[in-house]
Amino acid sequence: MVRELVQRTLTLDLAKRDTRSAAQLIAQPPKATAPATANRTIHDAGHKEALPGPTVRSEGGPATGDQAADQIYDWLGVTFDFYSTAYARNSIDGAGLPLVASVHYGVDYDNAFWDGSQMVYGDGDQQIFTTFTGPLDVTGHELTHGVTQYSGGLAYEGQSGALNESLSDVFGSLVKQYHLGQTAEQADWLIGQGMFASQVNGVALRSMKAPGTAYDDPNLGKDPQPAEMAHYVDTDSDNGGVHINSGIPNRAFYLAATSIGGHAWEKAGRIWYDTITSKKVPTTADFATFASMTYATAGKLFGVKSTESDAVREAWTTVGVKVT
Repeated sequence: MVRELVQRTLTLDLAKRDTRSAAQLIAQPPKATAPATANRTIHDAGHKEALPGPTVRSEGGPATGDQAADQIYDWLGVTFDFYSTAYARNSIDGAGLPLVASVHYGVDYDNAFWDGSQMVYGDGDQQIFTTFTGPLDVTGHELTHGVTQYSGGLAYEGQSGALNESLSDVFGSLVKQYHLGQTAEQADWLIGQGMFASQVNGVALRSMKAPGTAYDDPNLGKDPQPAEMAHYVDTDSDNGGVHINSGIPNRAFYLAATSIGGHAWEKAGRIWYDTITSKKVPTTADFATFASMTYATAGKLFGVKSTESDAVREAWTTVGVKVT
């Protein structure tokens, strides 16, 4: 979760990102297959930038009394349970990968990120950001970068990078909805609600329901996310606008999920999950390619002329992305 005030935009997990290619990351052998139960280890970086730091809590161990460490222990477990229950996925890699996290990273560090092998959380500067460990969807978002990584990856630039970010928002939101037992209609579809200090004029980092409305603050500027292709942002910053233009596929998912109704992880989420884990999505996929693949997946799961397929097509069409 990086704050780039010069660009007047909020971005997620640009700092410390693993620079290895998706192929290199996938080529690494996964950890030994384990039963479908979480294996969590929490470390305290002690406000240094050396990872992982001393271990403060292991799987099954007692609470530490450190709110950040104990919260992340819980959120790792919820995210693990979500993927296991909703999609029969055994951890982030599908093969029982241990979940490792370090809290209290750096000094006034405005970020939380998946570095390719573990989670890392700063404490925020207490002026703009007051927490990175509080919102469950932040952990769900970051760990989903790992799911995308182990599913073949999406190049982190331009439209493929925006899809990468959108997938993390989609499943970050679904983790929260699953935890709260919410239907698509009941969910707030906000990402990072509760992170801002009280003086910041904003409700969250992003709104999947209404991209471009999450914040409007003198220090941060106005939420720059477009809600449709007519306002797509061509930029050299933010890896070609990966956090900005992700608003378009985010809104497409929201529209599909609310049109289908019920618990969004069951149908809309299944369509998106089966698509990205098919390992058929090109690493440089653009919005139209991914949209057409989700439509094809919906047809396979529910029927070509089903309510679900129609909802997916209509959602993408509404945001200006052509489905073939």
